[in-house]
Parts: sequence; C-alpha cells; structure tokens
Amino acid sequence: MPEIVPMPKLGFDMAEGKLVRKVKKEGEAVQKGDILAEIETDKATVEVESSVSGVVKGWLVEEGQPVPVGASMAVIGAPDEVVDLHVYRAGSGGAAPAVTSAPASASTAPSAPPVTQPSVTREAGTPSAAAPASPIARRIADEAGIDIHLVAGTGPGGRVTKKDVEAYLGATPAPALPRSPAPAPVVTAPEDQIVPLTRLRQIIARRMTESKQTVPQFYVTTEIDMAAAMDLRKQINALLPDERKASVNDLVVKAAALALRQFPNVNASFAGDKVIRKGRVNVGIAVAVEGGLLTVVVKDTDQKPVAQIAAEAKAMIARARAGKVQGADIEGSTFSVSNLGMYDAENFIAIINPPEAALLAIGAVREIPVVKDGALAPGLRLKVTCSADHRVTDGAEVAQFLQAVKKNLEEPLRLLVG
Repeated sequence: MPEIVPMPKLGFDMAEGKLVRKVKKEGEAVQKGDILAEIETDKATVEVESSVSGVVKGWLVEEGQPVPVGASMAVIGAPDEVVDLHVYRAGSGGAAPAVTSAPASASTAPSAPPVTQPSVTREAGTPSAAAPASPIARRIADEAGIDIHLVAGTGPGGRVTKKDVEAYLGATPAPALPRSPAPAPVVTAPEDQIVPLTRLRQIIARRMTESKQTVPQFYVTTEIDMAAAMDLRKQINALLPDERKASVNDLVVKAAALALRQFPNVNASFAGDKVIRKGRVNVGIAVAVEGGLLTVVVKDTDQKPVAQIAAEAKAMIARARAGKVQGADIEGSTFSVSNLGMYDAENFIAIINPPEAALLAIGAVREIPVVKDGALAPGLRLKVTCSADHRVTDGAEVAQFLQAVKKNLEEPLRLLVG
C-alpha cells in the first residue's frame, strides 16, 4: 500500500514549511532513513528522512511551495505498485495550477506593410528647413554649438544621425573657447541599501517582538571564578580527540543543566493558568548562522558527560551552519544558553525564547585584577546573566539558581560526578 510523506511538525508553533529541494526525484528508489527532501521551517532548513523504503511514485507539491503541517508532500510505494497520483493530489491541495497565457485575439488586424521611403541626402553646408535628426544627434550638435541644419543627413529620409554630426565636427575646426577653471569634484553620497528580510529573520523579528511584549522579563547577573574550571578543562581536553574537546560553553551548559534539576521552575513554561515543569532537561544552544540565529538542542543534558555534550553540540552546530540541520537537532529545548564570549563581550542580556521560562547569557572569561585575602592578584572571571519570566519564577529563585551554576563551575568536579 502506498505511504504518504506529510509535512512534519518541527516546532510547537510551526504551522507550515516550504519545500526547498526534492532530494529524491520521482521514480528514484529510497531506503528508510534516506534524505528525501529539504524543507525550510521557521528556524532553519531541515533535512526530512524517509520513514519507509520503496520508490518515489510522485511529488504532490513543487519546490518553493509553502505546505501546511500534516499536508501530503509525496507518495512512496513498492517498485511494481501502480499509484494514481490524481487521487492523492486532489486530497492534498496539490500544487498551484499552472498558469497559461491567453491566446492572441483573432480580431487583431494584420499590420500594414512597411512603407519604404527613398533615402535623401544633402550636401554639407546646405541648410534644410525641416532637418530631421535623431535626439542624440541634436544633443551633440547643441553641445558643440553648431546648426543641425548644416549637417548632411545620411539616414532614412535625410535624417541626421549621430555619426553625421560626429563626421561634421571632425571636418570643422572647433572654435576656441575661453579657458575656465576646472569644476570642483562632485561628491556623491552613498545610497541607502534596502535588504529584504529572509524568512529566518522575519521569524526572529516576530518571535522576539512577541517575547518582549508579552513576557514580563527580569534579569539577574552573577560573576564566577573560572580558574578551577579552566584548569579542569585543560586536563580533560588533553585526554580527548578534537571532536570531543570541551569548550567553556560546554562546561557552562553542563553546570546549568545540573542546577536546573534543583530549580524546576527555571526549566519550565507558562501556560495561562498553570506552569508546566519540564520532566527532561534539554538545553538549547543559540548558533549564529547566515541571516540570523537558530537553536540546537542537547537532549537530557543533565545526564550526559561533558565530552558527550561537546561532541553532540559540535556536530549539530556544524550541520546548522552548513544548512543541513536535522529535525531532531532543533526540537524540544526546555532552557537555552546564548554565548557571546567568543566576541569578547563582557556580559549582555538576552531575550527569552518562548515558551521557555528562562535563558542564560554567557560572556567572555576575562583575566582581571581581583582581591584575594586582602591582596590584589590576577584572576579569571566570567559574568552570566539569567533572563527569566516573572509569571513563572521570581528574583530570589533565579539568584539561587545562579548560585548553583556558580558552585558547579567553581567546584568543577561536580560536573564530572553530577
């Protein structure tokens, strides 16, 4: 029996996606798990895998067409199976009908045959009352200060052309003109550039506007001593291959995930008359991509070792920046982090990504002078700021959550045994 491939739902508020590319064409064999198509969602371009094996019997939508979630996109069947696509296309809404141009009107009168006029030329220097001339010929003659009537026309009907005027000027010495000072250079101001918004940037604009307008957000910042964490990171990375080496962000992600166990209101979402505390701790990591941002998600972050978090995050970030993100990469976040430390940002405030109740903004680890035991000494410090939904949690609870994050990083062996 033929299998229908629907437009998948890849986000809680996703209503439709756009078919960007048919990876498997009609008539091609496909195995379960093969990439069938690329679709563009609110967040990213996502590769859609086939859930069955067979042959692509046909596509019900065209590339570039928006498709509602759940609507049929393609039909896959057995190699010898006969499928009537018209039945499926009628039920799916199908592609937009082709637009054909209207036939030319039968009442259109035939054009009259062209009238050929004899070519008339004049001797140079013989004035003509009419002196037909092309606009550019008149302009050149006016700029040169000559009478167009004195130029012999070689065009149809004696029309004076640009070449006629140029030939006349070449044979006539130009009058001496008084020398005038060179004009001042004209400074042209750069023009404004209009850049249409990409679909991703439109979605970011809409969601961030909704977040700021509808979520009562507050912000709490703390500073963390990172000396012990940086030493531990150095020791861990000395034992790991490049693809599993931990970044500062990986350490903070793990520290936050462990703290979220203690403070479930920070790992939650607001739902009108109730708060939904999430059972799993899935930390989303904001990734800068061309045209905006998207969030990749490390599932069950609190239960994974730092090296595994690093490996999964690296792989998903690479796919996101290559435009090959998978649906599972961007689904299910319960809390997010955004890191600008690589750009030497000391600290910043980020906007909550609904429906999550909180987000952690991470700055750069900086070497600064600090006071230890009454004496000035060098130290490594990191500032983090938690943005939180005041409908779900309060300042005291978020401050305690940040204390737990701080403790996990200042006593970093907790990251290995938690």
